[in-house]
Amino acid sequence: MNKLHLNPIYADMPVTVFEHMSGLARSLGAINLGQGFPDSPPPAALTVAAIRAMETRSQQYPPSMGLPELRDAVAAFYGRTQGLALTRDAVVVTSGATEAVAAAILAVVGANDEVLLFSPAYDAYAPLVRRAGGVPVFVPLGPPHWSYDEVAIRAAITPRTRALILNDPLNPTGSVASADELAMLARVACEHDLVAICDEVWEAVRFDGRTHRSLLAEPGMGERTIKIGSAGKIFGATGWKVGWMVADAALAGVLAKAHQFLTFTTPPMLQWAAAEGLADPGITAALHADWSASRCVLVDGLAQAGFTVLESAATWFACIDLAASDITLDDTAFSERAVREAGVASIPLSALWEGEGGPTTIVRLCHCKPPAMLEDAVARLSQWRAGL
Repeated sequence: MNKLHLNPIYADMPVTVFEHMSGLARSLGAINLGQGFPDSPPPAALTVAAIRAMETRSQQYPPSMGLPELRDAVAAFYGRTQGLALTRDAVVVTSGATEAVAAAILAVVGANDEVLLFSPAYDAYAPLVRRAGGVPVFVPLGPPHWSYDEVAIRAAITPRTRALILNDPLNPTGSVASADELAMLARVACEHDLVAICDEVWEAVRFDGRTHRSLLAEPGMGERTIKIGSAGKIFGATGWKVGWMVADAALAGVLAKAHQFLTFTTPPMLQWAAAEGLADPGITAALHADWSASRCVLVDGLAQAGFTVLESAATWFACIDLAASDITLDDTAFSERAVREAGVASIPLSALWEGEGGPTTIVRLCHCKPPAMLEDAVARLSQWRAGL
């Protein structure tokens, strides 16, 4: 048989670190603190709303831009929680935030265009930039504060730079850009005529008591920012795959054209349910309280067990500094051994880093799990560590 001519971008690509570690957790019966998802079901009100919509509303193609009810609900949600003045014309519904990132990149990036990425980064960004014909250019962020360095950012910009991708709050570190950093990024984007693709899926999962501020709200950014959100992260319903892009109406129209040739549309019953959920502040408040409590269980438990946990202000994740915890393994060896020997899956931060000079002694653990599971995981890691 002749050898198939497959695209080497995918033929030679390994599975993601999340799929790898989750697969190990499943096969070994380990506690999965690697991939980020709650073990509990979404809020019952959302399930009821989805079932009601399935029984009483259309199950055929909704508009490609999204149901008007959800687009209105997204605009109202951001008006209430972030003070953004939006209308439905600014909102394009997508099948999850990763599809939103893909549509945004396809709409903005052309052949040989350069795109600034900040390491560590969600692992979908660089492959999607390359698939669009662009060139990812990495600007490193350093522990423990993961700050955005203006000098390094400006040094990375060339005449071919067309966009930057900002993940704020940042997965995997749980850090949040400061007001000064957001203002600086806006100045740089305006000066160099860059489009800012802002992955803000963790905007409602913050534990610092501060209101999320989007780069979209910075001076000069209204017409050059694509803000991406996720019902899966807001409601702890990751399998629903309901996301959206928010942008100036003219830019949103271009984004919609890219989106229509990806998934085209998103299940309508989930859109109606997400719209109801966004209109009820009590749902997000209850979820936030639960996640705040489980976060304390993991972070405090790890600290009491002698692990050095880096500060974080957001997301479902906490990071251990292995070197500061007197553990001599690098992050990849730690994660591979811990899942097999301690029965706990984690994510090595180096797997989300491209380029030279990245940290190799930091691992990420997910805390949006039942407290008893987190306590068991900490006990397993502590006992295993004692035998290293």
